[in-house]
Amino acid sequence: MIPINIKPEDVPLLAAGRYTQPHPRVMQKYDALHLKSHNLSNVQICHILGICNNTLLSFFRQYNEGGLTRLKEIHFNHPASDLKSYSSSIEKYLEENPPQSISEAAAKIEALTGIKRGETQIRKFLKDMGFRCRRVGTVPAKALTEEKKTSRENFWSKN
Repeated sequence: MIPINIKPEDVPLLAAGRYTQPHPRVMQKYDALHLKSHNLSNVQICHILGICNNTLLSFFRQYNEGGLTRLKEIHFNHPASDLKSYSSSIEKYLEENPPQSISEAAAKIEALTGIKRGETQIRKFLKDMGFRCRRVGTVPAKALTEEKKTSRENFWSKN
């Protein structure tokens, strides 16, 4: 159990911030602390907000560490791709030697960098770099010459 001492001057700010904060996660943090300021138990707060006890305790820890300013901070995990460091060389190489398919692009990238990734990951990486798939149709056949038309007509005719 984490002891939490909500400052009396923060209670009206928590009540107002529950509805005025721009991010829903921050609103949820303010809600949790507002309910705690009304002496509700942790179990009741978790049930009302639909969060687990560990999440609630992390909200309390954040408040104890830095007050309301710490509650407003949001840190989402966005891991960077290993291919990001090679993006300029990959882009230059693929512009000079455009691949015919994603599997070919994956093979070229693996040969260039030594990093093997699946087709879906390569597709997402290339899309993030600004590349796009070009749909290519079949090349139409040459038009029939008059000679071939007459020979076909003669071949299929019943004479």
